Amino acid sequence: MDTIKIHSGSTRMIAHRGLSGLETENSIPAFVAAGNRSYYGVETDAHVTKDGRFVVIHDDTTGRVAREDVRVEESDYEAVRGIALKDMCPAAEAAQDVCLEDRQDLIIPNLKEYITICRKYGKTCVLELKNEFLPEDVKRLVGEIEDLGYLEHVVFISFALNNMIRLRDLLPDQGLYYLTMEYNGEILDILKRYGLNLDIYYKALTKEIVEELHGEGILVNCWTCDDKAEAERLAAWGVDFITTNRLE
Repeated sequence: MDTIKIHSGSTRMIAHRGLSGLETENSIPAFVAAGNRSYYGVETDAHVTKDGRFVVIHDDTTGRVAREDVRVEESDYEAVRGIALKDMCPAAEAAQDVCLEDRQDLIIPNLKEYITICRKYGKTCVLELKNEFLPEDVKRLVGEIEDLGYLEHVVFISFALNNMIRLRDLLPDQGLYYLTMEYNGEILDILKRYGLNLDIYYKALTKEIVEELHGEGILVNCWTCDDKAEAERLAAWGVDFITTNRLE
């Protein structure tokens, strides 16, 4: 297995949940695999455990990617940490015994591990706040990243506008991207009001939308595109970033 190379021009590529086309999403191996390639950034998803620790996993529950199923935000950190992730095994290659039943490196990472791997490989962190964080949790998360000395290399994304507003209050100059499935005038007003960039489902974009946003000084990231021809079209439109599972 390997990445699919594209002509991206000046558009920068972001590894979605780490290099999740090759390794289990949001795992240490996925982050390291992205770190060892040409990606500009590595995206992941943050949750808060019941006892206030930050872990990186996409879903509210662990069952889709792990060997046990618990609700992350209703479980203590040690319980979440003790659950083994499944090794990703693409169907086309299953007969080649490329997957292992017991990989010791497949655990649910914490925030520090994700940030530290990105720092080691010089990658920008693209950190999604899943669900709506309490104001004190937003402040603690920012503080933990500051303590690791990497805040200037982190951009934050979220579907929850309140997360974006709280982050903007704390970080007037930080790169913040509002996640959406669609684009309209109301969203443009929100972006301008709070000084946000846009992170949008790639099929919702047109060349005209990209041009309008750039005309307002707003950067455009789009997710999650794994089609080579579509990605090269997006790059030709001038999108600033493409988030992808496997394209490079």
